[in-house]
Formats: sequence, C-alpha cells, structure tokens
Amino acid sequence: MDLREPVIGEPSIPHLVARLTHDARDVARAEIALAKAKAGAAATRYKKAAVLFAVAGVLALAALITLLVGLVLSLATLIGPGLATAAVVGAVLLVALVLALAGRSRLAARPGA
Repeated sequence: MDLREPVIGEPSIPHLVARLTHDARDVARAEIALAKAKAGAAATRYKKAAVLFAVAGVLALAALITLLVGLVLSLATLIGPGLATAAVVGAVLLVALVLALAGRSRLAARPGA
C-alpha cells in the first residue's frame, strides 16, 4: 500500500487540518465564553457583597454617632452641655489621632521588620 495515494472514503490531510483548525477555533471561543461567564458571575457576587458591606458600614457609623450623642447627653447632666460636647469631641479626636499615627507607622515600617 502506497501512503501517498489517498484512501477512498477517508478525508484528505488538508481537509483534516482545516477541520482541526475549525475545531480549535470553536474550543477557544467556548473557553473565552466560559471565562467571561465565570467573571460575570464573580463580579455579580462581589458587587452584592460590596453593597452589604457598605450598608453595614453606614449602620455602624449611625450607631457610633448615636452612642456619642448619648454620651454627650449623659455627661451634660453632670458638667453641662458645652463641656460635655467638648469632652466627647476631644476624646474622639484623641482616638482618631492615635489610630492615624498607628496607621502611619505601619506604612513607614519596612516589610518583614
């Protein structure tokens, strides 16, 4: 049997190469579509999580403000409203300063040190 002669009923090599190219293109397109679908699903999931975190943050901030107002009102009966406000604002600013300095020192620190 001569390998150079085409066998009747079987596709030729150029036809097989063309079909392989076409199939490879289809597989690549399907993989890209799958990756897009996975990315879209992940983006939707992360978007919903981000919204929930944002709502939780707003509610936590509202609770903190309510707590501080309650603290001012409680202290106002002891030291007066002006002094109570100044004391609470001063304490909150002091905590904010300590947290800011701690954050700055962490940024300035070398990794691994």
